[in-house]
Amino acid sequence: MSTNYLNYFSLNSKTALVTGASRGLGQAIAIGLASAGADVVCTSTRPGGCDETLAAIREYGKNARAYTADLTERKQVTQLIENVKTNHPHIDILVNNAGTIRRHPAAEFPEKDWDDVIAVNLDSIFFLSQNIGAEMIKRKSGKIINIASLLSFQGGILVPSYAASKHAVAGLTKALANEWARYNVQVNAIAPGYFSTDNTQQLRDDPVRSKEILSRIPAQRWGEPNDITGAAIFLASSASDYVNGHILTVDGGWMAR
Repeated sequence: MSTNYLNYFSLNSKTALVTGASRGLGQAIAIGLASAGADVVCTSTRPGGCDETLAAIREYGKNARAYTADLTERKQVTQLIENVKTNHPHIDILVNNAGTIRRHPAAEFPEKDWDDVIAVNLDSIFFLSQNIGAEMIKRKSGKIINIASLLSFQGGILVPSYAASKHAVAGLTKALANEWARYNVQVNAIAPGYFSTDNTQQLRDDPVRSKEILSRIPAQRWGEPNDITGAAIFLASSASDYVNGHILTVDGGWMAR
């Protein structure tokens, strides 16, 4: 009897929560999950921020809803969790995509910028994973995908808080996988390379730095948001049921050079 292995990638009857889904990688992931069959709950920092994403999800005939939360504020993270658990008690897939970056020399790095980056890039990931993951543990089924970074492996330049937070995301991914794999909850991360998004606008506008980056990427181009969707669908689907605690680089070959 033959098996259609493409069915392993189907997300039909699944519900995903994607943070930071208003644009860039988060938007591409949310729409990609919908294309594979998932209903998608989105978050953004401003009212109406996800309208374009919601419209694209609904074009696939899937349910879509958005919530607004400033993830630098712990109270808003807590309220977001309560809203999601009340209105969407069965989240099958959690994508912790929301992130921020601030650039300053380490010796001059403002305290508030440090705190904001850690709050969004690390604290919100832990508390969302803790609360949504607890329900997955009860059901003995779930997928959590964290968005790490090439700076989960490297130090970068002028971004100490970002590098620290993304190293921590990699460690947290492995720690949660170690605890929750026995409950059939897979916790993995995607480490995007250099993509054309708001976070890299400053780098792409710098002709010297942009040339330096491109010269190291074997693919010889910046990534486009849709380049990440296949990895997200894989890690969200049953095709990755025996993948846990993995940091999947999607980087055009950067880490291989």
